[in-house]
Order: sequence, then structure tokens, then C-alpha cells
Amino acid sequence: MTDATANNNPQRVGWPTWVRALWVHGFFYSRVWKGSITTSFLFPTLYLTAMGVGLGSLVDHHVHHVGGVRYLAFLAPGLLAGTILQVATGESTFPVLGRIKWQRTYYAMLATPLSATDVVIGHLIWIAIRGAMVSSIFLLVMLLFGCVHSPLALLVIPLASVAAFAFAAPTTAFAATTKSENSFPLFYRFGVIPLFLFSATFFPLEQLPTALRYLAQATPLVHVVLLMRSLTLGTFFPVQNLVDLGYLVALSIVGWRFANKAFKRRLVV
Repeated sequence: MTDATANNNPQRVGWPTWVRALWVHGFFYSRVWKGSITTSFLFPTLYLTAMGVGLGSLVDHHVHHVGGVRYLAFLAPGLLAGTILQVATGESTFPVLGRIKWQRTYYAMLATPLSATDVVIGHLIWIAIRGAMVSSIFLLVMLLFGCVHSPLALLVIPLASVAAFAFAAPTTAFAATTKSENSFPLFYRFGVIPLFLFSATFFPLEQLPTALRYLAQATPLVHVVLLMRSLTLGTFFPVQNLVDLGYLVALSIVGWRFANKAFKRRLVV
């Protein structure tokens, strides 16, 4: 075996085998990345212009400030968190079922030395990378709109990776167990949309009635919104921020375990 061949062999250079699964996702994305410009750049610009500048000017005129800052600065990190949720769930529903049921890409990957665990890890790590990519562009747009008040806002990028992994892991487990794509519209209608609407993105969490506030705090997107808002505005609540981060880490671990079991049951005969 030549040196060039050895350098391209993860097993030869000590790379974990799931890197091969990750490489597959990166290769596919290299062919379609232009289509993601809409999600990565155009959507945040439109969101911040319409919801932040348009609605924000109205809110600022009557309320003056929300959470001690302009409404646009309050809103932007929540929209970023919602975008990460959309990207993560979008990559973990139809694409997962498609690679199992129609394209059968995962079966082809399992015909190599890759295991079902490698396939799952590669998939989730790729979505975490997508989260970092999307958040980088969104953060740049936020900076242009004057929504970044702290240099610690750069930590939003790794946080977006953690959040994308946390959102994608249980969604992937669900997609790997479903037999039909007909369940996905219900998932978005009764899962993703309510999470977004009651995530403290558009208004402070304290505005909700007590029962709804406790219910919202049990959902993952609220914790991402609060963390991102703390980083971009430079406002910290150490106990609350640690609880938020711990929630995401726990969800990532539990979701990955369920996804791993679901892939093994569905793919390994």
C-alpha cells in the first residue's frame, strides 16, 4: 500500500471508523451546498428585517425595551436557536427515512466495515457541523444588524453544534422507527412549531402563565434560546445557564442511545 493510500485510510492513521460515515455526508453536501444558502443567509436576513426591524420598531416605540435591550437584539438569538432547530430536524426526518427506505444508503454503508453505531455517530456529528456553519453565518448577520453586545457571542457557534446534536438525536431515533413519511407532518405541526412559538423567542418567558411557563421550561428549545441570549447580550445567570447546558448534554446522550438502538433494530438483520 502506498503512502497516499494509507493517508486516505482512517484505520491506517488511527481515525475512528465513523469518520468515513461523516465523510459521506460531507461529500453529498459538497454537491448541493448552494441550495443551503437560502437557509443559511437569506432566511436570517429576512427574519431580522421583517420581525426585528419592522415589528421591533413598533415594539420599541411602545415598550421602549424588552429585557433591557432593543427588541431586535432580544429577538435575534431566539431566531438563531429556532433556525438550528429547523436545520437539525430537517436533516433528521425525511433524509433519515429516505436513506433507509428509498435510497438505502445506510445499507450500502453497512456493507463496508462500518457499524450501525458508526452510521449514527457520523450522521449526528455532521448535523452538529451544519449547526456550526449555519450559526456562523447567522451570527455575522446579527453583527451587521447590531444585535451582538458581547465578544462571548462567538461561543454561540459551538453551542449551536451542541444544540443541533441535541435536537437531531431524538429526532433521528424517531425517524428510524417510523415506517411512513406521513408521520413527519404531524411531528412538525405538533412538535416543532409549538416548540418555536413557546420558546421565549418572541417574548420573555415570564410573560407566560405559570403552568405554561413550567411546560415550556421542560422543552429543549427554551434552554438554547436562553443560552444564546446570554452569550450575545453578555448577561449571565450562572445557575440557570448551567442547568440549560446540562439539559442539552443530557438530551444529547439519551437521544444518541435511542438513535443507536433504533438503527441497530432497523438496519442490522
